[in-house]
Amino acid sequence: MHPVLIVGSGHLAYRTRKLAIAHGYEITQLPMEAIRSAEGQGSTFDVITRALQAIDLDALAMVFLVDDGDHRNLELLTALISLNRTLPIVASLFNENIAPHLQAAHPNVRVLNPAKIAAPAFIDALRTPITHTLRYVPARIPKEPSAPRSDAFITSLSVGFLALLMMAVVYFRHAEHLSWLDAIYFVVVTITTVGYGDITLLHSSALSKIAGMGLILGSTFFIWMLFSLTVDRLIKRRVQLALGRRTYSRKGHVILCGLGRLGYFVAEGLLELGERVLIVERDEASPNIDHFRARGADVYIGDARLPRVLQDVGVMRAKALYSLIDNDYANLEVGLNARSFDPNLRLILRIFDESMSRKIKENLDIHLTFSMTAIADEIFFNALTHRD
Repeated sequence: MHPVLIVGSGHLAYRTRKLAIAHGYEITQLPMEAIRSAEGQGSTFDVITRALQAIDLDALAMVFLVDDGDHRNLELLTALISLNRTLPIVASLFNENIAPHLQAAHPNVRVLNPAKIAAPAFIDALRTPITHTLRYVPARIPKEPSAPRSDAFITSLSVGFLALLMMAVVYFRHAEHLSWLDAIYFVVVTITTVGYGDITLLHSSALSKIAGMGLILGSTFFIWMLFSLTVDRLIKRRVQLALGRRTYSRKGHVILCGLGRLGYFVAEGLLELGERVLIVERDEASPNIDHFRARGADVYIGDARLPRVLQDVGVMRAKALYSLIDNDYANLEVGLNARSFDPNLRLILRIFDESMSRKIKENLDIHLTFSMTAIADEIFFNALTHRD
């Protein structure tokens, strides 16, 4: 049985290597650490080419390029094609735009997208029957520290401004012997800097002139502070609404947390099924946000791990929640916080580590946990077994 070359680091590389060994294949190693340490001695492509030249490529049954990064797999693929155009290669690429061009130019190259392969299993989980084996008592979620609010400061400024105006009216009413209406009129035209000249402090006492100057300076301070804080609040509110940061009143919708590689295909599939999708994405610069908004999905920019965010997107009224963030612990935190709002909520979590996934099912009663690489590895390995 010819050896196979498996190149890459991460869960998919580990699982593909494990399957090949279980089927009796000899694994040829490419010293990736040596390549990384030698990258400073020349271009990355030259370093990779030299490392590949040290391997008997003609003796290989197949090469698997299964690194987590597209750029690394492309570098390796280009180097391999330049050395041996007939060698069967299976490459992992998340970039859907490049794959057709590579496969058209090189028939021996097969490009697979792990996220696209795994997405149907996650979508089908929306209708998978589940039975809860544990009686779940919702945990008490600690209150988040409230963000400092400007409301109290604005209120204080308003009260201070009103007090200044009242004191000024009372002072000029008695010091300048004005009627109440004339005193109010004088204070208003003074703070608005209209200054008609019908009532002036030209022949008034020094104390009245000082009081007039204090009124002008004090009112200017209060007016500009109130104006700037109000405008700032309005702008922030508009920005928050533009980012989808508002309270949603939807019911029976599907919440999808994490618009990464896998999240993209799952969101596409859910929309094609006619589901009402509300996406929670932490990165407001994500390139796919506008695409899904155009397709009719709501997008909330925020951290799905925060109970406040889950409450804003209506998790207590949702049909299901997907957490597809590239971090097992973040997905678990999202799921547990969401369950605190609704113990019967259908949770579909992406968990890389299979052992951790089993423990979650056994001890936390979350049965719909999937590993993208655990779903994709069989498809990758089948390329080798079908060839044989």
